[in-house]
Amino acid sequence: MFTIKNHLEVRNDHLIIGGVDTTELAKQYGTPLYVTNESRVIENFSAYRKAFPDADIYYAAKANGSFAILRVLAKQGAGADVFSYGELYIALLAGIPREKILFNGNSKTDFELQKAVELGVKVSVDSHDELHTLSKIAENAGKTAQIAFRVNPDVSPKTHPKIATGLSSSKFGIPSGEVVDIYSEASQLPGISPCGIHCHIGSQILDTSPFTEATHKMMDLVEKVVGLGIDLEFVDMGSGLGIPYKKGEKTPTPRDHANAILPLFNERTEALGISPKLILEPGRYIVGDTTILLTRVNTMKKAAKNFVGVDAGFNLLIRPTMYDSYHHAVVANKAASKPEETYTIVGPICETGDIFAKDRELPRIEKGDIIALLDAGAYGFSMSSQYNGRPRCAEVLVKDGDSDVIRSAEDVGDLMGKQKLPARLM
Repeated sequence: MFTIKNHLEVRNDHLIIGGVDTTELAKQYGTPLYVTNESRVIENFSAYRKAFPDADIYYAAKANGSFAILRVLAKQGAGADVFSYGELYIALLAGIPREKILFNGNSKTDFELQKAVELGVKVSVDSHDELHTLSKIAENAGKTAQIAFRVNPDVSPKTHPKIATGLSSSKFGIPSGEVVDIYSEASQLPGISPCGIHCHIGSQILDTSPFTEATHKMMDLVEKVVGLGIDLEFVDMGSGLGIPYKKGEKTPTPRDHANAILPLFNERTEALGISPKLILEPGRYIVGDTTILLTRVNTMKKAAKNFVGVDAGFNLLIRPTMYDSYHHAVVANKAASKPEETYTIVGPICETGDIFAKDRELPRIEKGDIIALLDAGAYGFSMSSQYNGRPRCAEVLVKDGDSDVIRSAEDVGDLMGKQKLPARLM
């Protein structure tokens, strides 16, 4: 037996996750199939907690909104960064305390703001307009909304442009030059209590220097906001730490992230005589490498390339199509076998871009083989759809050799969902 990547092992030529043979999982539950290692989720969360022992870790629920995974993290003491009422609802149901939830988002509905006020969760306010809407909602409800403002610090995180959220051109946050004035205004509004400050510069960040730059800019703003007489109870620096998708790729650790921001944060808060709680919002790092997508080979075709057609499509894992992202591919039933040919692994969706892996050297592949796409835990199932009339697959949680279904596979009946026919079409 040997380790293929992090918590993944190979035994008798088969890929093993959480002590379970992936080929047996494919037989038992069918394919496509998402499989998550519970122990790895806990291990990744613990790495962040150890790196930031005095901080609160708010899991970014958008990365993977599985109820079971949120429950695992709730039991570890995690908070949650949520981006919709749906995420808020599931986080609370999973047992994450409302005082450790931040409702984030650049275009919240009035209904969502009402729910945040009603449930007593902190709101990261994203615009001047939202501030006044929230003030009216809170005042009418006879309550006070605890808020932070999300700052756009104009920091380039050196990542894919579609997931860079801290640039001046981004749709997220208050421009840093307007932040002090809006805090001053907010402190005078009914139903509003400014108690924190927030930023998030992007995702899949592989260089820690932008974290340091963002901390400098945020602490400059903290000093000015505190100078207004506002008591900042927390400073939320977001996260965005990347993970190694390619085999052998070197990436920063939570300890590296801590080294990039903690000395500066501690120095500046001590100089100001304040002690706000530091909050981090890791998502991808917590769940990205915990999960694999198992998919069965339907067909082989030699054309412009040596195509391997599998039963999963970008409706289940859209990252390679949307971002041209790399996911390592393993032939799960031949995991220790030597590469023999170069293959391009494609799905059944009627789009040319439905490609999971291009020109990969793999053992000889045959119809019926099981392909495992690694590091699929972040923005995998959470971005899935029923495109092309394809029901979404099941999710399974494994731990210490046991497996449990945490989301049942859809069937064609689920495609009808809440659809209805007008009487004239009956």
